[in-house]
Amino acid sequence: MDQIKFLSILSRASKLKTNTRHCWTDENRKESVADHCFRMALMAMLISGESEFASADMDKVIRMCLIHDLGEAFTGDIPTFEKTDSDARKEDAIFQEWVDSFPSPQREEWSELLAEMNAQETKEAKIYKALDKLEAIISHNESDLSTWLPNEYDLQLTYGREEVSFSDYLSELHDEIDIWTRKKTGGEEYTRGNN
Repeated sequence: MDQIKFLSILSRASKLKTNTRHCWTDENRKESVADHCFRMALMAMLISGESEFASADMDKVIRMCLIHDLGEAFTGDIPTFEKTDSDARKEDAIFQEWVDSFPSPQREEWSELLAEMNAQETKEAKIYKALDKLEAIISHNESDLSTWLPNEYDLQLTYGREEVSFSDYLSELHDEIDIWTRKKTGGEEYTRGNN
């Protein structure tokens, strides 16, 4: 890849640093899409040592986490409770069109990753999708309750439950996040590790 194309890709990807998500950070600023992707990749690194994931290609999962929302560099983020199938198709199409402009071998690798993520058939794709959902509810729990919409109280407890169901470890993580959510919404202090 020549340096001009390299810099062009990075420039477009940099939009994720300023494109915000629905969630607020604990510093009282809107979370960026880049914040979300970074922490998903970190989550993948953290679970890579768990025996349940020993057979998974965690390097591939990290790559999926890093690129999964790059379509939002063109479309911006739409909250899950507002995003339609049409919005998702548009985001995927513009992302694929952009990737098609990449030189080899990046074009083929990113296209294969996108297809695998969308198919949701491999263990790696399922792990990435579960982490996507879990990171969102963790971030939401870190937000001040004053930033929550009324529909988010129930959504917080159900969001991602189906996506983690293939994994004992990730299901237990969701359960722990649910404890945190219930304490938060009930006005109780939650101290991780001291429930």
